[in-house]
Amino acid sequence: MASDFPSPNDNAKPKDYYAKFSVSPVSILFPCEEAAKASLTCMDRNQYDREKCQDFFQAYRDCKRAWLLERWNDRRAGRETPV
Repeated sequence: MASDFPSPNDNAKPKDYYAKFSVSPVSILFPCEEAAKASLTCMDRNQYDREKCQDFFQAYRDCKRAWLLERWNDRRAGRETPV
């Protein structure tokens, strides 16, 4: 049962947001969607004990920070962002 549960490190890097938004440009989804879902799944599995899911929360924060930094760098370089 625990083997199908992702590791927090599996979700620490954002997915390619250009590819993500090229499929569905008007979307509330973002490249860190899997990390967000994994943290919520962890909460469900641990009866909402936040202490047991800190690694998943940190992986989500790291993913989101990396994604926003990538978008920021793209804007500074004058590249179009899909969002």
